[in-house]
Amino acid sequence: MGMGSLGLATMLQEFGFAQEQAPVSPLAPKTPHFPGKAKHVIHVVCEGGPSQVDTFDPKPMLEKYHARLVDEVLKDYQKTAGEAASGMGRLSGKLQRSAFKFAKHGQCGTEISELFPMLSRHADELCVVRSMNTTTSVHEPAQLVMSTGAFGSVRPSMGAWTVYGLGTENQNLPGFVSLSPNGTTSSGDKPYASAFLPAWCAGTAIATTSSEVSRMIEHIRSGTTSLREQRRQLDLIGQMNGDFASKHPNEAILEGRIGAYETAFRMQIEATDAFDLAREPHHIRELYGDTEQGRQLMLARRLVERGVRFVQVFHNAWDTHDLNDERHRSLAKACDQPLHALLTDLKQRDLLKDTLILWGGEFGRTPTSDNNDVAKKKGIGRDHNAGGFSMWMAGGGV
Repeated sequence: MGMGSLGLATMLQEFGFAQEQAPVSPLAPKTPHFPGKAKHVIHVVCEGGPSQVDTFDPKPMLEKYHARLVDEVLKDYQKTAGEAASGMGRLSGKLQRSAFKFAKHGQCGTEISELFPMLSRHADELCVVRSMNTTTSVHEPAQLVMSTGAFGSVRPSMGAWTVYGLGTENQNLPGFVSLSPNGTTSSGDKPYASAFLPAWCAGTAIATTSSEVSRMIEHIRSGTTSLREQRRQLDLIGQMNGDFASKHPNEAILEGRIGAYETAFRMQIEATDAFDLAREPHHIRELYGDTEQGRQLMLARRLVERGVRFVQVFHNAWDTHDLNDERHRSLAKACDQPLHALLTDLKQRDLLKDTLILWGGEFGRTPTSDNNDVAKKKGIGRDHNAGGFSMWMAGGGV
């Protein structure tokens, strides 16, 4: 269903169920109400919540207050902070300084942690936002807030809204693709769902654990039927479904089903090329690195290069209640080179100017050691912090 109704308008027109002035496809590219530089979006979702105080938001006062009880340090602050103190996240235990050094980079002098030596080369391309906050410190609802703007009701995802408003430039690929290790997220399909928008706006989920096209997209080829015969079958199914849909014009699920057939057929030709990373030159594959995050971001570049409007990339395991420093070293190492490669690659192809990149999690982490279930923890960690965290953007006119 997530592939969307790419073929619906075409088939309805072919079979006489649509007026002549109807667009070729509901996903045909649309002009925005106001001119914008960004034509594509790559949203890197750090599922679990990176620690802003260890990555992009240095807090030198933590050196002064390190190991002091948070209640003691905040006593005077809370007298004057009023409501601000209530949104500071799950503060408990002792204040915990960062184990990582920060340094200024680029002409802008943005301070970035030593965890990102390669990404920091692009400091002048980054817009770091250190004033992010959200309404919940629970993972799944916070992920929905980040993706849809709300967690109390079912709302369309950011990618779905983007495709709904702007269409897509390649009718043979989904307009919105969601890449994650297992093809899903801890909050289900809602971060890439269309909710009350038409089914063709939803994201197509792709599992990226394997780099083989046949495993990322099952049944990409028919083992028994030629493309010509499939075309005949689809035309018959399309005519039958189109006739039925014309009698039930308000059934959006029918539109989604018709479009899914058509998109699946077209993807046999286009997707094999787009998702086959072996077709990239050796020096490009080496630039991104042979890791899952490297393959994800290389694939994201290939998709936007081919006209896909919105690509969502999930990088998991940032929920560092245990061993915060050790795990951040490992996680940052896994994404530093691929992020550097993505920015470099897009810039070399003149795609960075109209591709907006977003990087961040659903919330941040506390400037304190995690005091929840301390006895069970393997090492010092940080708890969830909804009251203040960081994200960065690049490209797309930022």
